[in-house]
Amino acid sequence: MKTKYIDLIDQTYDFPQQEFKVSNGELSFHNVDLMELVSSYGTPLKFTFLPKISENINLAKEWFYKAMEKHNYDGEYHYCYCTKSSHFSHVIHKALENNIHIETSSAFDMDIVEQLKLDNRINNDAYIICNGFKRELYINNIARLINGGHKNCIPIIDNYEELDLLNHEIDRKFEIGIRIASEEEPKFEFYTSRLGIGYKNIVSFYKSAIQDHPKAELRMLHFFINTGIRDTSYYWNELLKCLKVYVNLKKICPSLDSLNIGGGFPIKNSLAFDYDYAYMVDEIINQIKLACDEANVPVPNIFTEFGSFTVGESGGAIYEILHQKQQNDREKWNMINSSFITTLPDTWAINKRFIMLSVNRWNDEYERVLLGGLTCDSDDYYNSEQNMNAIYLPKFKKEKPLYIGFFNTGAYQETIGGFGGLQHCLIPQPQHILIDHDQNGNLINTVFSEQQKSDDLLRILGYNLANKKESEDQLEEQKSISIY
Repeated sequence: MKTKYIDLIDQTYDFPQQEFKVSNGELSFHNVDLMELVSSYGTPLKFTFLPKISENINLAKEWFYKAMEKHNYDGEYHYCYCTKSSHFSHVIHKALENNIHIETSSAFDMDIVEQLKLDNRINNDAYIICNGFKRELYINNIARLINGGHKNCIPIIDNYEELDLLNHEIDRKFEIGIRIASEEEPKFEFYTSRLGIGYKNIVSFYKSAIQDHPKAELRMLHFFINTGIRDTSYYWNELLKCLKVYVNLKKICPSLDSLNIGGGFPIKNSLAFDYDYAYMVDEIINQIKLACDEANVPVPNIFTEFGSFTVGESGGAIYEILHQKQQNDREKWNMINSSFITTLPDTWAINKRFIMLSVNRWNDEYERVLLGGLTCDSDDYYNSEQNMNAIYLPKFKKEKPLYIGFFNTGAYQETIGGFGGLQHCLIPQPQHILIDHDQNGNLINTVFSEQQKSDDLLRILGYNLANKKESEDQLEEQKSISIY
């Protein structure tokens, strides 16, 4: 009878998989020995496997290049990294090693761009696509970049007022894009995105405000779907509506030469994940070419803004099961040594599910459990997998420590959780490790941040730690006197 945890995973999924292997009852992730990480750094622990960023970028480039070649598509492809997914320098630096561009969403993003230029990570030829609702500081920072000579900074007009604001601050000719306010899926509480300008108003806006503008030139149409690029009738319908706007604009606007199909690829959230990326890219390129050929207009250059797809699958978190609580005859609570609300906030905020697997003890028998965090909040729990209404883990045994891992957590979690700041119930931020390859292809680990200490949080809260230090010094002095 097969009752071991490894039997359960093997029977439920196609396992092992490219990134996951098991040896001697212990899990590896991209050939990283996770139990070795636990032994070296302890838990709770977060890590980023940086090579995965480069891998996904180059996969996407390959899919688009092959599709364009297949369909004789006479246009260029540009991969942009959506910085809001993770602003960390180690993420952006790794992404930029792969000859890509940047998409921004707020004023401080522009300061990151300028720092990247100072560090020679990007030059004036890099595309900087500026999205988001723009107020004074964002406008000023965009203008400073353009006035300073950056050739390919393209602010995307989100509302009618922004063009005048940009015109007032920019002292030379500049290029712009227009974001389409797409219709939302029926499940939403509203019909149209709050971002961008409505389909029916874009051509008239161009004619009245941009066509004869002394400085601004329309370069890009920006199409974003909140739910991402998925093979649904909703997505294809919105894409076709976008293409109608593009061909109508192109007929009267020679400078328009780019289509930004923002709205990212999904990432793997289950061992049963199944998504045909190559097919989706092929069909998108095909639909764009068909629409342009039918209207007898040149095809646009294609821009994508992939955030989660770029960085999401590089991240992971490891916890130890501290204790098991039997709350009734059916429910067993495994308590982790951290908090889901603070370290994986999307599990709490939007009920997002990540890949969750035991790190060790794969050869032990399993049981059904619930996972609870350390905070006193009743919502601090994790109760099911993406494709299962339950969680199964090796049986809890006090004398045999059990470690669990959450994978593909690299997008949004640190910034939504407030990295380096206060956490719910003052649960400390875990230690964070960066994993990369050296010049010889060997794995190397670097500590990016240590686990927060109480003093870190007390300083943020405004407590006078000088008094604490004075009290500690007095206590040490008393101890030395008593010993003497």
